[in-house]
Amino acid sequence: MPGLSSLVVGVDVPWVTSWSGEDILGAAPCETIGRRLALIQASAPGRGKPQYSKNHLVRQRLSVARMLCPMCGETTDQSDRWTQVATRRCAGQLRARGGQVRADIGDDQVLIDAGSISPLHRRCVDRSMKYCPHLRSSDDVMVMRFPRDWLVLPLLVKSDAGPGVAVAFLQLCGITQTIDRRWRTLAT
Repeated sequence: MPGLSSLVVGVDVPWVTSWSGEDILGAAPCETIGRRLALIQASAPGRGKPQYSKNHLVRQRLSVARMLCPMCGETTDQSDRWTQVATRRCAGQLRARGGQVRADIGDDQVLIDAGSISPLHRRCVDRSMKYCPHLRSSDDVMVMRFPRDWLVLPLLVKSDAGPGVAVAFLQLCGITQTIDRRWRTLAT
């Protein structure tokens, strides 16, 4: 097994980051999503080298399901939830791409699509913006409060562990009170 890194998880490396010492183990029922079939990954944060561009499968689902900050791994309070890289999309756009958006949300409802990144504490946003070269150089960064209401969409992959599909990650979308009647032209 790879050695322990001198980098500190939750300080130098985001808590949700995958490490080279954390192998993907396959698909199995997972507690993070109510024992549904999901991809499972070994847990050894700090072992090997951080893989900054890869979220750990289980920690990512935990971060979304429990609203844990992906930087420090601690619970975010409703009054301290921020997003850095979310995109505004209409629910109809997500549906057109196969997203299973709840039926009570109209196609013209604007959602804040945070992808697989759960909200951060403001202190963690500030720290990551200061130290992360990717975030500092990106034109896509737009720090904003995360909406009070949200929905979670499972991102699925075909499973080798029997028939059907397994959950890989969870996609998080904040629900705004804004509508955009142009959603059909935005969906193309």
